[in-house]
Amino acid sequence: MGTFDAYRYDGKRALVVGGATGMGAAVAELVKDAGAEVVVMDRAEVTLEGVKAIRVDMSDKDSIDAAIAECGGPVDALFSCAGVADGTPGIERINFIGHRYMIDRLLEGGLLGRGSAVGLISSAAGFGWEANLDKLKEFLDIEDFDGATRWAVDNNHADYMWSKLAINAYVARSAYRLLRQGVRINAILPGPTDTPLARANEQLWLGFGADYRADTGIEASSPLEQAYPLVFLCSDAARGVTGITMTTDSGYFSSGLTGSYPAASPAVDFLAHTTW
Repeated sequence: MGTFDAYRYDGKRALVVGGATGMGAAVAELVKDAGAEVVVMDRAEVTLEGVKAIRVDMSDKDSIDAAIAECGGPVDALFSCAGVADGTPGIERINFIGHRYMIDRLLEGGLLGRGSAVGLISSAAGFGWEANLDKLKEFLDIEDFDGATRWAVDNNHADYMWSKLAINAYVARSAYRLLRQGVRINAILPGPTDTPLARANEQLWLGFGADYRADTGIEASSPLEQAYPLVFLCSDAARGVTGITMTTDSGYFSSGLTGSYPAASPAVDFLAHTTW
């Protein structure tokens, strides 16, 4: 066994939630290639061969409970990849509340044990969560599934952007609590990525930063390009990394923040400093 094996998943069991399509499907394929036993949960049909497929509706806690019972343990790496766009009923549950509920149930059941890791897919739309931390704490303090749903709806935050801000704040403030249980938690913040969900919202999602990509000679990310850093964060090679939200946007936000690409600065400044 060599030192590079820390990047692999041999002998590990990985659960990919939302692993039927897009970035989740790329994660499932990648961890399978890295040696893991893979379980994929999704509402959609799972076509990847050699994995266990379980149906789950992330907007329904009973469905989540049933899926966890069918999955069992251990879960050495949990990849929380399910997500939907604005206009989808239950978006606040599908994109965040359901994922948090699943993480809590897995921890309570001892299925996420010491040495395990959690990786979530957030979004560059959640950049600047720090400016909204007080209100995010108010939301995150509501641990009850239905209570959190009511708060999001009553406060006009049953939307895509708030769900991603919530993921980022949740990851940051959960690092200490989970590490005491031997569990790491991180997230990636992808920029525009060519997925079926992005194609369904092409003008908004894939149009963002198109000038930057044209100027630098790159395309929108592929799902696999986003899967690589997420799989790394849940591997033993990232043992010293927890509580971070890694921005995986090909440098757009860094370039806007520093002014090295001035055209990006207004959007980045808006997201970094706006309170919702």
